Amino acid sequence: MFRGMASRLTLGSSVKLNSGYELPRLGFGVYQTPKEQVTDVGKEALRIGYRHIDSASAYRNQGPAAAAIAVSGVPRSEVFFTTKVPVREYPLSYENTHKLVDVALAETQLGYLDLVLIHAPYGGAENRKGAWRALVEAVEAGKVRSIGVSNYGVHHLDELEAYMAELEGQRGKGKGGILSVGQWEVHPWLLRDDIVTWCRARNVAVEAYCPIVRGERFGDPRVKAIADKYGKTEAQILLRWSLQRGLVPLVKSATPSRIAENAGLYDFELTEEEVKGLATDEYSPCAWDPTVEPLEK
Repeated sequence: MFRGMASRLTLGSSVKLNSGYELPRLGFGVYQTPKEQVTDVGKEALRIGYRHIDSASAYRNQGPAAAAIAVSGVPRSEVFFTTKVPVREYPLSYENTHKLVDVALAETQLGYLDLVLIHAPYGGAENRKGAWRALVEAVEAGKVRSIGVSNYGVHHLDELEAYMAELEGQRGKGKGGILSVGQWEVHPWLLRDDIVTWCRARNVAVEAYCPIVRGERFGDPRVKAIADKYGKTEAQILLRWSLQRGLVPLVKSATPSRIAENAGLYDFELTEEEVKGLATDEYSPCAWDPTVEPLEK
């Protein structure tokens, strides 16, 4: 069902967000990339053709990650830069979210942030709502272009949608905020169909982190057979699967050859049967899973 779209994909492909901005369909993540290396690593990714960098306050490298844009020679306007509001070292709240957006602007020196996500739903309903209201105000102030969430379960998403309607009722039409992007761990062993279905019904872009499952599933007979068929690596097969499912995979590496390899996804196409055949009914996160957090805790 994704073949028509898949055949037109390139490294320059993007998806139009509810905010009106374009999100590049392949993201370069910098989780756990040391801040001493991340500028050079990001510069190499931009040289190869990536135009989407995914960072976070909690990664402690958003400043040097953003510096890659200036040293790359790629115009700022051509690079989509994401950061996230942390929820552990700075408890989620209205005040902390405003503060952390300003910190991110100061550290990145980008002038504006393309996307800011609430990193996880920890902290309780009132703090989640306060953080969202702060992000809405950051958009209105011109500091941030698009906003969204990460690691929310459907129950958190429903809560947010109701709060957006409530905010609009209080502040006026169109002032409840625009949910543009959600980010989750998604791969063939963690489809999150309930969340993806919720997002697709509302045109919310779904970003997939850990799209190659940290290499933990390499050797899977189905993945290996398809890799052998196309003369590609298993990582490339999983990333192509993600793209053809309509996701926005976020892939990371500090190795130049692997950075290039992970972008080599556009000279082959999986069949519809292969895309369907890789999907499993497992629920096997390889990272954390805040989606199961109760609404109140």
